Amino acid sequence: QVQLVESGGGLVQPGGSLRLSCAASGIIFTIDAMGWYRQAPGKQRELVATISSGGSTSYGDSVKGRFTISRENAKNTVYLQMNGLKPEDTAVYYCNAEGYSKYYTKFGTWGQGTQVTVSS
Repeated sequence: QVQLVESGGGLVQPGGSLRLSCAASGIIFTIDAMGWYRQAPGKQRELVATISSGGSTSYGDSVKGRFTISRENAKNTVYLQMNGLKPEDTAVYYCNAEGYSKYYTKFGTWGQGTQVTVSS
C-alpha cells in the first residue's frame, strides 16, 4: 500500500501565498508522476500541476505563472508553491502519485485533500 499525506492548506488573503506538501510512504519502488488537482464546491476536479520523475512539469491554464510544482525524489515528496492567490483558487487540493511498488505492481493513489481558502 502507498499512502499520501498532504499538509500546508489554510486561509489566506487575496494576493497571498501558501506552500502545500505531499509525502508518499509505503512499499514504494519508484514514483513516476506526481501532481496536484483541486475541486471547488459544485465543480469537477481539475488539474493544477504535474511533475515527472525527471522534473518535467505541466500546469493548468488558470495557475500558469503563479504556481510552481517541485519534488524531492529522495523524500518521495511533492510541493506546490502558490503565489498571487485569488478567491477562485479556493478549493480542496488533492495530491496524486503514480508509480510501482516494491512488488513491481503499478499504483495510482490520492491523498485525503487539504482545504485552501482565499478570502479577505
